[in-house]
Amino acid sequence: MSIINLSINPEEVTTIIRDFIKTYVHNAGCRGVVVGLSGGVDSTVVAVLCKKALGKKNTYCLFMPDDTTPENDIKHKNMIVKKFDLQCKEINITSVVNKIRMLCPKKPDRLTLANIKARARMLMLFEYANMTKSLVCGTSNKSEMLIGYFTKYGDGGVDIQPIGDLYKTQVCMVAKYLNIPEEIISKPPTAGLWKGQTDEGEIGIEYKTLDKILCGLEQKLENEEIADILGIKKSDVERIRSMRIKSQHKRRSPLIPKIGVRTPGLDWRSPVLNG
Repeated sequence: MSIINLSINPEEVTTIIRDFIKTYVHNAGCRGVVVGLSGGVDSTVVAVLCKKALGKKNTYCLFMPDDTTPENDIKHKNMIVKKFDLQCKEINITSVVNKIRMLCPKKPDRLTLANIKARARMLMLFEYANMTKSLVCGTSNKSEMLIGYFTKYGDGGVDIQPIGDLYKTQVCMVAKYLNIPEEIISKPPTAGLWKGQTDEGEIGIEYKTLDKILCGLEQKLENEEIADILGIKKSDVERIRSMRIKSQHKRRSPLIPKIGVRTPGLDWRSPVLNG
């Protein structure tokens, strides 16, 4: 029987990510990065690794709460900024979101409004990046990216995704290595998109199980084999596989019909060294 193993070497992983950030920013001709700090473990890991790669003066953090942001996230943001000596500006986006909601041709439902919040934050991040000659650094992990648990052109609208190849449980392993406070690592993940919202509640499965399912799919194991290894229902594996397939459009550039010899996003890929 196959083994689903999520273990990593946190020291090696942090070195790879730190070098990736430093190299990518340098090659882009930029000064630094802008990170959307949320008070959660993912954005904390990214911010700390960015500071290690680029230094304090080139790592800019924005905290963008609104009227549904949990008090715990505000407390943890303050804790992170103090503990790791981060630059951080705060911008409350409530008025921006309310203005957009008033201008919408149709009254947005709860999920649509949540996407508006994510896209409003994206606008703030890119404005700040433009004004500081920086790149927008994403904070999505591999688990979220593979099932489409992010907003297209919202938190998915970034220049780089340093932890995009780490499952959520692996991000927590790196967080422990970086000495991020345990109360931040262990708290229920939430995007704070509405009162009482949690990531696992929305996804309908715990991250520790989700990650093992995705790892099994990454190894090209059959649904039934993954279910047997994990002692879960085959239907749970099928649902996660379906989420990954249906969200494929969120992980790629808009499709282009092929006409030329090399097509952007298809067979004319980046980075291109010569031409």
